[in-house]
Amino acid sequence: MYTASGKAQRDEKGELLTQYMPMVKRLAHHMMGRLPPSVEEDDLVQAGMIGLIDAISRYDEAQSAQFEAYAIQRIRGSMIDELRQSDWMPRSARQSMRKIEEVIGKLQHRLGRQPGESEIAAEMKIPLAEYQEMLGDARGHQLLYFEDFGDSDEDDSFLDKQSADESSMPLPQLLDANLRACIIAGIENLPEREQLLMSLYYEQELNLREIAEVFGVSESRICQLHGQAIARLRAKLKEDAWIAQA
Repeated sequence: MYTASGKAQRDEKGELLTQYMPMVKRLAHHMMGRLPPSVEEDDLVQAGMIGLIDAISRYDEAQSAQFEAYAIQRIRGSMIDELRQSDWMPRSARQSMRKIEEVIGKLQHRLGRQPGESEIAAEMKIPLAEYQEMLGDARGHQLLYFEDFGDSDEDDSFLDKQSADESSMPLPQLLDANLRACIIAGIENLPEREQLLMSLYYEQELNLREIAEVFGVSESRICQLHGQAIARLRAKLKEDAWIAQA
């Protein structure tokens, strides 16, 4: 049954939605300053709008809280959930890649050059085919993860800290000039084939199938080489202390 009180409640919720939509965009913009460029701001805004709508619908259940503070909590929480869901790489594959990064870092220091695949596999005491399979399983391995800037085994990870006071985060923007310089130096130090792969993938924006055609190998082989190149770069960033976690 239609009632005046029901209409008033709907009008009030509509006003709250209109009033706080700019805040959603502002929170998304601020969070983007601490995230990799692969993250789309529009995706954060959409997730934040879901959080705002949820906050409006639930506000009656949070009578002791001021709405803005309550809404910010729900909006940021929704954005963080969106970021977590986009990181689909299995934990086991991530752990394997961390081990590969550690071994590459040790061999780079010991040999004074980039180690080959066979040398990495030998250092890990596994067959070359098993090492290559590990690289293939890590399809989607990223250069930087959010927890690289905190303790990954703790609940208060980098993403969780985004819901706290922004001024408490000491992390500079990921596109800081020093970080860019470090990444460029790392790419220049890659084996020639992996340098070409990274250029085709990130600069020319070819997909893995197209790169495989250029190289004359299978797409799965390109996945392996891409994963290995990322592992080399992450080892370099760890050496230069851009990645805090081991």
